[in-house]
Amino acid sequence: MSISERYRQIWEQIDTESDRLYEILPEEMAKALRQVDRAVEEMQEFAETVGEIPQFQLEAKLSPVLLKGHECLDRARVMLEAAGHEKEAAGIWELEQLIYRLLNDL
Repeated sequence: MSISERYRQIWEQIDTESDRLYEILPEEMAKALRQVDRAVEEMQEFAETVGEIPQFQLEAKLSPVLLKGHECLDRARVMLEAAGHEKEAAGIWELEQLIYRLLNDL
């Protein structure tokens, strides 16, 4: 699978997880949910155009966006863990790992 396909897939997974979390988490978790939304927003910038980025520019363009998305997810995970939502935090951890693996492959 290409970098651009993986990027889009990760972005879609984060967006889907965000929707799911809004359905199951209480309103008190609004800050954590907002962090997941921020990750979606950060990565959305290149979701449509990632395939048009020349190979030699992929790392320079995608790394900052992926790092910001990872940071937002990490904040959300920590908030969820602190509030006792371990299952949801584990789902966020898996998304963080996908971003981390993509960063390593860049």
